[in-house]
Amino acid sequence: MRRIIFALLLSFSTVATTTVLAQSAPVPATPAAKPIELAPDAPDRHIVVPGDTLWGISAKFLKDPFRWPDLWKMNAEQVKNPHRIYPGQVVILDRSGAEPQLRLGQLVKLEPQVRVEALSKEIPAIPAQAIEPFLAQPLVIDIVAFENAPRVVASQESRVYTATGDTIYATGVDANIKLWQVYRPGKPLIDPDNGETLGLEATFLGNARTAGEGEPTPLMVTSIKQEIGRGDYLVAASRPEVLSYVPRVPTQAVSGRVLALYGGVGEGGRNSIISISRGIRDGLEMGHVLALYRAGATVTNRFEDDKLRSHTLPDERYGLIFIFRVFDRVAYGLVTDAARPVMAGDRVRQP
Repeated sequence: MRRIIFALLLSFSTVATTTVLAQSAPVPATPAAKPIELAPDAPDRHIVVPGDTLWGISAKFLKDPFRWPDLWKMNAEQVKNPHRIYPGQVVILDRSGAEPQLRLGQLVKLEPQVRVEALSKEIPAIPAQAIEPFLAQPLVIDIVAFENAPRVVASQESRVYTATGDTIYATGVDANIKLWQVYRPGKPLIDPDNGETLGLEATFLGNARTAGEGEPTPLMVTSIKQEIGRGDYLVAASRPEVLSYVPRVPTQAVSGRVLALYGGVGEGGRNSIISISRGIRDGLEMGHVLALYRAGATVTNRFEDDKLRSHTLPDERYGLIFIFRVFDRVAYGLVTDAARPVMAGDRVRQP
């Protein structure tokens, strides 16, 4: 399996000398341009080690890890096209100015005998292994797309289900595409606010490779996650994307709902994968960070005048999600922090 390296990102021109990122055209700060709040135990420096993640390092320095661009004074171009931080680089916290700022120090050669500070287990992180399977697999399929998608019509020796190495036959296969993924339509994703169907969640079944010509086209199953059978669909395989996204707050207002927790579970927590009812058309991008809210309850009281009065309590913020894959009307996020169980129907918006 190809290793996907999660972003340890910043824009810088050299790693061997002390560097301060450009301060021109800064990205719009978080709402109300609040002052940057450091973590209570923010260190003066951190040596990057293998296994670190941008989110984990950010949480080490910041109370709100999504304010990473503010702490580096990154401009819009640097957010879109950042460089990576490599193990051995030193991240230095400069407290001498009006606001704290991070910069890179001299490169440190990591040797087996050198002790370096590691991130504690309590620090939120974006583990690549938690989302790697979701980067290349189709997660949401537009209902209209099913009308033209290649479809499995037969299998080797008319088997009901196939396994790795077996041959399947599909109609509508593009001869120019050799690698395919097999999936089955899952449950529809319904917007809780208006009842609209936003798409179908796809169940990934396995991978296949074109093994000949003709109609139907023969394909060999190269790997399998679930049994593949007649009626299943094919989608062209895509290469996993390198996670090179700076965590940041959307520059425009975003408000939506949690559609579902991946895997059909009823509740989730840290490191759970969730789908939300907002996507590209709503301005969401990979790397955006949203807050999770539980809707406030409505309470009714009867006081001295014997009249019933209802009051709706404020929504309660209880966690954060990191958006790592975005479709037109739906996005997927990794729960990086949750003080209570995450449930379908909860609200998401800018922190």
